[in-house]
Amino acid sequence: MLTNDQRDHLIQIATHTRQWAYAPYSHYPVGAALLTTSGKIYEGVNIESAAYPTTMCAERVAIFKAVSEGEREFVALAVVTRNGGSPCGSCRQVLAEFGLETIILIANDTGHLLQETSIKALLPSAFGPNDLSENPPQGVK
Repeated sequence: MLTNDQRDHLIQIATHTRQWAYAPYSHYPVGAALLTTSGKIYEGVNIESAAYPTTMCAERVAIFKAVSEGEREFVALAVVTRNGGSPCGSCRQVLAEFGLETIILIANDTGHLLQETSIKALLPSAFGPNDLSENPPQGVK
């Protein structure tokens, strides 16, 4: 369960972190703050590239930082954009890998919480590790 103080703190961190975004093409800076079950918070910003497909979202930067330091269980992710934009499909899929119950806080650039949801709600019928079992359902080859 996420406390109001934790919620506010994550949004503040994501709001502050957003200033470091590298968004010279979209001009849409995004900040993210990921709380793990160990209590550590990982920050991320979007990083754009002139070769557009190589751009990386703030959410995945925070996730990859956490995973690269051994974290595998997440409590909540705050995402801050100018207008409260929601995580993209790629970010949703990566988050689903580590748990559908992760809380997602979506806030605007003034730090106002616009939506609190979960990965499960954002990505219904998510494809995950269980779908890669060695015993596929009957009729699937």
